[in-house]
Amino acid sequence: MEYLYLAIAIVVLAVIGGFVLLRGRSGRRTPPPETTQAEGGGTAVLDDDTAAAAPAVDIPVPPAPEIELPPPSAGRLVRLRARLSRSQNTLGKSLLALLSRDSLDDDAWDEIEDTLVTADVGVVPARQIVEDLRTKVKVLGSREPAEVRALLKSELLGQLGEDWDRTLRTEPHGAQPAVILVVGVNGTGKTTTCGKLARVLVGDGRTVLLGAADTFRAAAADQLQTWGSRVGAEVVRRDEGTDPASVAFEAVKQGIADSVDAVIVDTAGRLHTKTGLMDELGKVKRVIEKQAQVDEVILVLDATTGQNGLRQARVFAEVVNVTGIALTKLDGTAKGGIVIAVQRELDVPVKLVGLGEGPDDLAPFEPEAFVDAILGS
Repeated sequence: MEYLYLAIAIVVLAVIGGFVLLRGRSGRRTPPPETTQAEGGGTAVLDDDTAAAAPAVDIPVPPAPEIELPPPSAGRLVRLRARLSRSQNTLGKSLLALLSRDSLDDDAWDEIEDTLVTADVGVVPARQIVEDLRTKVKVLGSREPAEVRALLKSELLGQLGEDWDRTLRTEPHGAQPAVILVVGVNGTGKTTTCGKLARVLVGDGRTVLLGAADTFRAAAADQLQTWGSRVGAEVVRRDEGTDPASVAFEAVKQGIADSVDAVIVDTAGRLHTKTGLMDELGKVKRVIEKQAQVDEVILVLDATTGQNGLRQARVFAEVVNVTGIALTKLDGTAKGGIVIAVQRELDVPVKLVGLGEGPDDLAPFEPEAFVDAILGS
């Protein structure tokens, strides 16, 4: 009987001992082996020694976009003269041929006037040019090609206004940057002009900040961002549908804080016939002027729109006091006379001309280079 009790006690102790042993093992957790990404995309297991010896894995960082250094603005129109002359030279050749005739009767002078009107010079300026030329030809007496060319060049330069101040006011004043507001109707190339203008200023050694106040067109801010990143210009942008005036205000505020030389504010394209949209444009300008003066209001006009562009220009000039014109797509039309017509209508100088699709095809307008391109060598 004693042996029976002893056997039972041994069994009980064995069971208790096993239970304690199992609990101890389950309480100790083995750390998972270190893993790393194996070549070919699999996962490799590293023991302690391997993990200690494994080199740090470098995660590739995408390279920052290369900052471009655009050419300076000086001489741009001269460099682009060949492109301009390809589209404008027909006008010059026609006028020179007409003026070089042996006999200049009334029909010939009417033809000269028609040629000028067709080139979008406008009826009144064309008539004035013809009257002046008739007087000079009578006084001169002869019409050698060189003399005729000199006469026509002088007359066209007079109509373009050689003495007009076409300087873009882009110099900062005090602690405030120059502020350039870019306006115009849909499709004239405002956003592209803003980007190209930033390149012009950077090429001249200025620091620039861009304000994406066209919050109605989803791609406008992205487009401006692309232009800015190429020349190292920061872009202030907000969500689509944001009040454009608030974006313009923030852009100028940041430009002041960052001490940039110039802030270029892009605005949404708007029809000149829509009163509400035009009033909103006036609001953008007024809001900016709460903290800085607007140095330039550049109206972007499509040179191919002809006389219709004048109607657009009048309305914008009334709302925001336009200080300069940027004529785009001038390389694609033989109607360069629109330069004369726009200036005469608004009493505002053409300051910039777009002569192609390239990033550096925006140039300060130089009357003499323009006329030389029209008349050819």
